[in-house]
Amino acid sequence: MIIDIHTHTFPEKIAAKAVDHLSKEAHIVPFTDGTISGLLDAMKDAGVDISVVVPVATGADQVVKINDSSIRNNEKYMPGIISFGCIHPEFEDYRTELRRIKERGVKGIKLHPVYQHTDIDDIRFLRIIDCAAENDLIVLTHAGIDVGFPGVVHCSPKMCRNVVDRIGSFKFILAHMGGWTNWDEVPQFFADTCVYLDTSFSSERITSLSDGYWDDKPQDMMDEDGYMKIIDALGPERILFGSDSPWTDQKESIDFLRRLPLGVEDMTGILGGNAAKLLGV
Repeated sequence: MIIDIHTHTFPEKIAAKAVDHLSKEAHIVPFTDGTISGLLDAMKDAGVDISVVVPVATGADQVVKINDSSIRNNEKYMPGIISFGCIHPEFEDYRTELRRIKERGVKGIKLHPVYQHTDIDDIRFLRIIDCAAENDLIVLTHAGIDVGFPGVVHCSPKMCRNVVDRIGSFKFILAHMGGWTNWDEVPQFFADTCVYLDTSFSSERITSLSDGYWDDKPQDMMDEDGYMKIIDALGPERILFGSDSPWTDQKESIDFLRRLPLGVEDMTGILGGNAAKLLGV
C-alpha cells in the first residue's frame, strides 16, 4: 500500500483560481488542477492507494466551513481520499471544534504557521496542539521556510522542538522533512523525539515557472545523501511519503524515494506502512 500523507485540493468552483494564484505566488509549476478528481487521476498514474488531503484555514472564519467540507469528502471518498481538518490560532472555541471533528471521524488537523502568521510555539498554537493530542488527533504542520514567503520564519526546527518539549509525546508530523531549507538542523532537534517527518516538496529541484524568478536563486532541494543523513538520525520508521501535490508530481516523488539505499522493509514503511499505522487503516 502506498499512502501520500500530504496533498492539497480545492473545491471545484475555486480550484483553478486558487492553483493559479498560489503557483504565481511561489513561482512553481502545479502538477494537477487542484481538484479531487485531478488528484485521483494522479494517484492512478503513480500507483498511490490513499492520499491524505490537508486543508489550511487562513482565517478563523473559514474553520467550520472547511471542516464540514472535509467531513463530507470523507463520507464520499474514503478510503482512497482521507481529508484532515483544520484549525486557526484565532479560532476561539477550538476545544469544541476539535472534539466535533474527532467525533465525525476526522483523523487529524493541518497547521500552517506561515499562512496563519503565528509562531508554532506561540501559546495559541500550544493550546490547540495540546487539545488535539487529548483527542488523539494527528497534528501535521508546515515546517521550515515556505517557498512562497521567502525570509518569513514561523516554524523553525527549534520552534517545533519547543512544542515537543512543552506538549510531550503525541502524533506530530513535520512536513518537508522537518524544516524546508533548514534540513541541517533536523537531526539535532528531532533525533531523540517521537516526531514524524513527511517527504513533501523536499527532493531534488524545484520545478519553477518560466518567469525568471528562480533564475538567480538556488533551486536545489535535498539529494539522496541529504535524505539518508536525516533517515539515519531519526530512523526510517518515522518517515512518511508525502508529495505536496499539486506542487510536486506523486510519481516522480515515489521514484526518488525508491532510489534511496534502503531495504525492502524500510522502503515499504516509508511509502505507506508507517502512515497506515499512524492513520489506523
